[in-house]
Amino acid sequence: MSILPLILTAAIHALGQDPSPAPDGLNGTWSVDLSADPAQPYLKSMTLTLAEDGTVSGEFYDSAIQAGRWKAQNGRLCVAFRTTDGAGPYHTAACLAGDRVEGQTWAEHRNFVFVWNAERPGLSATPRP
Repeated sequence: MSILPLILTAAIHALGQDPSPAPDGLNGTWSVDLSADPAQPYLKSMTLTLAEDGTVSGEFYDSAIQAGRWKAQNGRLCVAFRTTDGAGPYHTAACLAGDRVEGQTWAEHRNFVFVWNAERPGLSATPRP
C-alpha cells in the first residue's frame, strides 16, 4: 500500500484546493430517466437546491424532498434525501458525474432498488458504456 495518495490528499486539503465540484453543479432542474426498457422512455423531473448549511431541498418524482443532505468530498458532489408516495419512504442517493447525475432509489415498502441517470432538460441522451 502506497502512502503517496494519502500525502497528496492531505496536501490538497491543507492548501484549501479540494478538487470536489461546487454545490452549484447539482442545483437546478434535472430530467431523470427512470426507464426500465430503453425503448419506452419514462422521464420525471428532479429539482435540487443545495444550501450552504449542507441541506438539500426541492422535489423528486412529484414529491417534496425531506431530510436532504449534500457533501462535496474526494472529488465528488453527492446528495442523499428521502421522499414519500404516502405509503412509505423512498431513499435516494445520487452523485454528479460530469454533466450527468447517477443515482439510485430504494423503496423498502415496495421491495425495489432502482438505478437511474439524469441530465439537464433538453440535452440528448448519451449512450453509456
